[in-house]
Amino acid sequence: MMDQGAPLTSGTKADFARYADSTLAQMAAAKPQAAGPRQRPAGGPMADRMAQMMKMREVRAAMNAMLVEEKVGLILTYARGGQGTFFTSNGASYALDAKPVSPELEVAAEDFLHILRLLRAGKPVEVEADIKTSFYDQDPKGYNVIAEIPGTDKKLKDEVVMIGGHFDSWHAATGATDNAAGSAVMMEAMRILKAIDFKPKRTIRIALWSSEEQGLFGSRGYVAKHFGDPKTMVLTPDQKKISAYYNLDNGTGKIRGVYLQGNAAAGPIFQNWLNPFNDLGATTVTINNTGGTDHQAFDAVGIPGFQFIQDPADYNTRTHHSNMDTYDRLVEDDLKQAATIIASFVYNTSQREAQIPRKELPAPQPARP
Repeated sequence: MMDQGAPLTSGTKADFARYADSTLAQMAAAKPQAAGPRQRPAGGPMADRMAQMMKMREVRAAMNAMLVEEKVGLILTYARGGQGTFFTSNGASYALDAKPVSPELEVAAEDFLHILRLLRAGKPVEVEADIKTSFYDQDPKGYNVIAEIPGTDKKLKDEVVMIGGHFDSWHAATGATDNAAGSAVMMEAMRILKAIDFKPKRTIRIALWSSEEQGLFGSRGYVAKHFGDPKTMVLTPDQKKISAYYNLDNGTGKIRGVYLQGNAAAGPIFQNWLNPFNDLGATTVTINNTGGTDHQAFDAVGIPGFQFIQDPADYNTRTHHSNMDTYDRLVEDDLKQAATIIASFVYNTSQREAQIPRKELPAPQPARP
């Protein structure tokens, strides 16, 4: 253990929250940001921060090597969180040729601080740990789950409307809000469309992605195979056949609107589609981008990719990558609302005479370290 650990403080805000009207109004009033190539900052605070992070990674790697050499039996690290919740983010490389590391466990703050106080007081502490780690190296691939409702229009059936969410989860709990919620909502949207015996003009395809938590591997691999490579912007003919991709991956909260991801031309269309759901709290269309999930894989090759605005609920305060991410944290009515709205968006996109408008194609984006 490192002799460190911030004392716990009681929170002053409720864990569970809905977006206030004023916050949604600010989102709706946002202005488009000037587009430009992504570049690593040459100087300033961001460059300093990146240099600091690289230095921290170097120090961490050196520490890990030293601990292995010293044959340390177990490392206990201080987990973020408190009041019974711990957020876990530790881990080592999963590469098949990765170097071995010492066994490591993140410990809830209350337990870590208890042990630390005893040690500081000179009291002996015994810890018994039983760690069993398995590596499934016979098949290191990840697999996506794909299904579709075929289109019926002679001219449009080869075009596709896609929806999706990631199917993998973090290990501290069962992954209910991240992202069983998004996967279940997308499956329910497809069930709704099948239940009404919908015969779409365009094909409707659902994708449940694997390996999102490792770096959007499932969606990026699918996009690279079928639509194009963002590093070179060499695109396939099928890239032009995807009208839009809609994603859900921000917990159990109800849908309050949609992020346009800078696609201003789609704004009036989506605003019109949200009007029937204003009484359910879905009102806001914002030009803003949001990141960290699978719609980015599509946006990177010029396909209109969108993530919905969701109420925060207790996603960031209790459930995201924590031991509290269990079934009991799901809000059933919120998930029903989301599935209904997404089914409507899919319906309208599949029947619309034209595809969803597209932004200017992004420039090639060489891989960054």
